[in-house]
Order: sequence, then structure tokens, then C-alpha cells
Amino acid sequence: MRKIKDYEILKKKNKFILNLTKKPMNFENLKKTDKTAYDLIMAEMNRQETSLDIIPSECLASVSVIEALWSPLTNKYSEWYAKKRYYWGNEIIDQVETLAIERAKAAFPWVAHVNVQPYSGSPANMAIYNALCDAWDTILGLALSQGWHLTHWHKVSATSKFFNAVQYGLNSDWFIDLDEVERLAIEHKPKVIVVGFTAYSREFPFKEFSKIAKKVGAYLMADISHISGLVISGIHTSPAPFCDVIMTTTHKTLKWPRGAMIMVTEKGLEKDKDLWKKIDKSVFPWLQGWPHNHQTLAIAVALWEAVLPKFKELNRQIVDNAKKLAKELSNYWFDVATGWTDNHLVLAWVGKWRGGFMQDALDKAWITLNKNTVPNDEWTAFYPSGIRMWTPIMSHRWMKEEQAIKLASWMNEIKDLISEFKYQETKEKRIAQKKEFREFIKDNETLKRIRLEVKEMCEMFPIYK
Repeated sequence: MRKIKDYEILKKKNKFILNLTKKPMNFENLKKTDKTAYDLIMAEMNRQETSLDIIPSECLASVSVIEALWSPLTNKYSEWYAKKRYYWGNEIIDQVETLAIERAKAAFPWVAHVNVQPYSGSPANMAIYNALCDAWDTILGLALSQGWHLTHWHKVSATSKFFNAVQYGLNSDWFIDLDEVERLAIEHKPKVIVVGFTAYSREFPFKEFSKIAKKVGAYLMADISHISGLVISGIHTSPAPFCDVIMTTTHKTLKWPRGAMIMVTEKGLEKDKDLWKKIDKSVFPWLQGWPHNHQTLAIAVALWEAVLPKFKELNRQIVDNAKKLAKELSNYWFDVATGWTDNHLVLAWVGKWRGGFMQDALDKAWITLNKNTVPNDEWTAFYPSGIRMWTPIMSHRWMKEEQAIKLASWMNEIKDLISEFKYQETKEKRIAQKKEFREFIKDNETLKRIRLEVKEMCEMFPIYK
């Protein structure tokens, strides 16, 4: 473990990062009352400190946000909205919710109304569909296999049970096929067109989608869960001038607590002056019960952090690190989707025989990402041909391009190490092969060495210590 003085020097060299290490979190009371739970927290904190987490959707909340999540606001029942509660004793909670709403409006220009009560992204998306659509209305969204999310009309999601799904895709270069979007919109006349992604590394063309939505009279909804931090920082185009409704989770590039926000834009109110009422009613009472007040407070705290100059510098570093990682992987003959990235995310094709093997081998080296389908993948989500990664947690740990270069070299070494493995044609053979692969990586000396190197690098860039 490094000495404190070295750590202070490191802080000064990387002063652009928001300070996550304001004070240690020792959980001393929990240690006394429930040692088992305490030990689990310590084990997870150690895992996060000593491993390199590049799995998309995960980020690091600041100590201030975590402190807000600990607050006794969790004790209060507060159904409905500020100054309209079903329960008395909500004077302070009303101020908390109002604070979060006003800070959200300040962070997202052109937003006229904000609902901060959704528990997470999936129920928030359902609330929007429920507000804008009747049963079996048509919704046009990106196909899951092309980089979308389950709640955007996959058959295993409840969204496909209540609404009619039409899906657009990507062209041969893995860019959004706007010609197909327009053709499908004209053909199917969707009630809502959804624009957003979970595995798309280029800037989303909100303006072009807005023109298509206007042509067919559809609501345009943006799910910016992955890029909302970049949007606040001005690094990615904002959907607010072009879309009617915006949904974002709060725990990705925003590095907030787990939750979500639904925002109605000025454009959306011009289309339907009662749109905000429909959204609020859909969240409560249609789909949710009482709000999580400690979560709302933590969102308000994080919104305050998000408008500070340091947050913009952080998000710029996130993108710079992602671009460097994409470039280095391309140099190692990884097939990076679209050949580049505009944001925080990199999707790479590693051969139709390797996605799952890469994920498992990297995990043994304490590098955590996820296997993922690539556009027009020959295999399924259980046996995909690609891997998906991003750089926010690296950047929050004060890592820069130098560390992205090192990460790419480790990934290339592991790719070569497992090159003999590929998916077998039958399920029975794949089960046997998986057992063989686990034995191969179990005590592999190369993976052990990389794991120690990863740990050493991570200890140079601590999270909470």
C-alpha cells in the first residue's frame, strides 16, 4: 500500500477529478451490530479497489451521494408529489423533491418538467410508454441485437406484451440506418419513436430523428441513460431541443445513486400541454408506490456536483480515454464497431468464437466487462461474438490515456492466450467445452501475472481509501 504523501501528490496531479476520497467509510456501527453484513461490504469494497471495472452501466458514486443514501429520509412515506401528499409530515421531503427538480432543470436546458421518482430505468421507460400509448399502439425502436435495451421491445420484456414493437437497425457500417427508420415510420405510423442505446458508440442523431417523428406525427422519446453525464457537460448533443420526452437513469455517466428521471421538454409541452400530467400520473399511482426519498436527496446532491466545472473536465477525460482505448484495440486487430467512438463506450467484435471466452478470461485477470452481441451477430446473447466496455470508472479513478494503453495491451495478450477456443456447434459440446475452458484459465500463469499487474495499477488509483 502506498504512503499517504504519495497519494497527496497524485491528487494534486489529477486535480480535475471530483474528490471521491473525502473521508473513509468505516461502517463502524454496522460492524458492531451485524458483522456478517459488514464483512460483505468490506469484501465488495476490496473487489472494487483492486479490480479494473470497465463494464458499461456501472460507475462510482461520490462519498457525498453515498452519505445522502444513508440518510433517515428513507423512513418517510411520501406518496404523490410535493404539496399533494397522501401523508402528513412531508414538509422537508417536499423541499428535497423540489430541490432535485429545480437542479435537474438547471442541468438540462429546454426541460420544462421533471419527475424524479422513478425507481430505475426499466420502470421509467414503462411509465413513459404507458403515458403516451394505449394498448397495442406501435412503438419504433432500435433492435436489441443492434445495441438497444430489453425495455425497448424485446420479447422477454413486458413492453412487448402490451405494445406493438417495430424495430430499426444499423447499416453495414454499424451506423444507425436513418433511411430504414424513415421507411418504417412512414409504413407503421408509430405513436412513439425511441432513440437511445446501450451498445452504440457514436453520437445519436437527435435532429434527424426529430424530422422523421414530425413527418409521421409521433412522439420522440430519448433514452439517454448512458450519455446523460456527457450531455450535461456539453460533450454530447442534448436531445432536449429535439425530443418530447427524455428518460435517463442516474447511475451511469452521471455517477449518481441508482434511480431515474423523466423529463418533459418545452417542445413536448408544445405538442401536448398535458404531457407532464400524463407522465406524473403514469409514475404514480399507475405504476409505482411511495418514492424513495433518500434516493431523491442523493440525486439532488449529485445534480449539484454535475454542474461544477470539474464534472465537465471529468467527462472530457472519459471520452478521451475511450477514444484511446478504441484506437489501441484497433491497432491490435480488434474489430471496433464503426471503427471509432464518440462517447464513453467501445464495442468490439472478437470473432464468432470468442465473446464469452474473452469475458471469462478477463475476469480471471480482474478486468471486468461483458460479452455482447454485435450488429448482425451470427450467435446469440448467451454466446455472442463481441465484448462491450467503457471508461467512466477508470476516469473517476484518475486514470488517463496511459492506463487505457496498458489495458488494451492486457486485452490483446489475453485474446492471443485463448485463441484456440471457439464455440462448438451443439449445446452438449459447448457445455463440455466450457468446463475445459474453466480448467484452462483456473491457474493460468499468464492470467495470474496480469491480475497482479492490474491490482498494482488499481492501488495507484484508489477509489475510497
